[in-house]
Amino acid sequence: MLNIGGQVVGHAVFEPGWQWSEHVKPIAGTDSCQVSHLGYCVSGRMKVRMDDGSEGEVGPGEVAAIPPGHNAWIEGDEP
Repeated sequence: MLNIGGQVVGHAVFEPGWQWSEHVKPIAGTDSCQVSHLGYCVSGRMKVRMDDGSEGEVGPGEVAAIPPGHNAWIEGDEP
């Protein structure tokens, strides 16, 4: 984690099978992730479902702004 200009920047690797609702929800204690994320995908694919039911997917070379109120999981077998 780095603090750049008052913003925290991190690097994360999500392995195949990772899912927010399974791996983080029990710790967070909320029905969905209530944190806003801005990220860049290097490899693999992440599916995101918002609380309103809308869905999106992030893949290699894409930037994603994910607002609070979502679940996310890794699609496929690539981290």
